[in-house]
Amino acid sequence: MVSQTRAITAEEFDRFVVQPQNMNRNFELVAGEIVEKMVSNSRSSIIALWIMSRVAVFVDEHDLGWTSGADGGYMVSGERYIPDGAFLSKARYSAMPTEAYTSVAPDLALEVLSPTDEDEVIRVKISNYLAAGTMVWVVDPGKRVEVHRMGQPVKILLADDTLDGEAVLPGFRLSAQAILSK
Repeated sequence: MVSQTRAITAEEFDRFVVQPQNMNRNFELVAGEIVEKMVSNSRSSIIALWIMSRVAVFVDEHDLGWTSGADGGYMVSGERYIPDGAFLSKARYSAMPTEAYTSVAPDLALEVLSPTDEDEVIRVKISNYLAAGTMVWVVDPGKRVEVHRMGQPVKILLADDTLDGEAVLPGFRLSAQAILSK
């Protein structure tokens, strides 16, 4: 995270990101600090896109809402996040989002870990996602998939397990082996 003397407010962040020099860059506001989203490695990007392409097809087939990729921003617990992928239900947001940072947290956030990710940033984001009612899938490429849900222990999925959309995406299932083999 960028070192600062005081926490940045959401309003200051919103002014910062629209400055001309920042228009083609991606930033998050995490724990009062501005964090630039760096280009992840290709593997993380491929995994995120592979998972979200399957989620997107499922969401479209069942007319559930919208999915976004690694440039879709969300307001989460007063902060601004750009997950690697997300699902936003029509129940939570009735019209297709058009804002730079959608004014509600997604129903599902996907974070695929890469070498540039900081553990503390990921922990803060997971905590705030959960507080906002978001289910979080964290993929540690080649190792495991974690499912974080509010008020429940973290579920660790290994190769023989199945990633389940649970109440957020009822009926959606994806082999953990298929994810971890990428």
